[in-house]
Amino acid sequence: MSDRVRVLLADDEHLIRGALAALLALEDDLAVVAEAASGPEALAMAAAHRPDVAVLDLQMPGLDGLEVAAELRHRLPDCRVMIVTGHGRPGYLKRALEVGVRGFLPKTVSASDLAGIIRTVRAGGRYVDPDLAAEAISAGDSPLTPRETDVLELAADGSSIAEIADRASLSQGTVRNYLSSAAGKLGAENRHAAVRIAREHGWL
Repeated sequence: MSDRVRVLLADDEHLIRGALAALLALEDDLAVVAEAASGPEALAMAAAHRPDVAVLDLQMPGLDGLEVAAELRHRLPDCRVMIVTGHGRPGYLKRALEVGVRGFLPKTVSASDLAGIIRTVRAGGRYVDPDLAAEAISAGDSPLTPRETDVLELAADGSSIAEIADRASLSQGTVRNYLSSAAGKLGAENRHAAVRIAREHGWL
């Protein structure tokens, strides 16, 4: 076990997680030492088992893969992090790289390729799916300011202007201005459309 790459798998879809664990178990030099079904559980398992590589789903309950990656960067700096996702939008890739993720790939990757990428990442390399990288380059950066992004994120669950203002510690007029500005930049007719467009690009 000592010379094998210790892997943590985190995915809230039990079937996918179990299949990955079974396939990786066939590799002589890899060992799945822990599994998790949520972001908080992934952090707990990482602390308990100290994996060499954490393979995280992007969207999980509690904390998403990017939030877990950011935490692991501080708590376990020697643990390399990979994101495996069915939502490979350009904005997600940019944010993943910002928090130190070493691998970013779609769930359509084959088991043998995944095993090879785990080895590459463990050795200090980086792997980004070429198609996702091309999409990120063509999509460009988000036109939204950090504050516009924050307010639009708060609007995503259908909260009222008053609720958003309270949660963001802003006046209602300021919230309206941010939402209007965000919608204008995204070419959206209203804040609901702005949320949809921003999410499609991975900017939320």
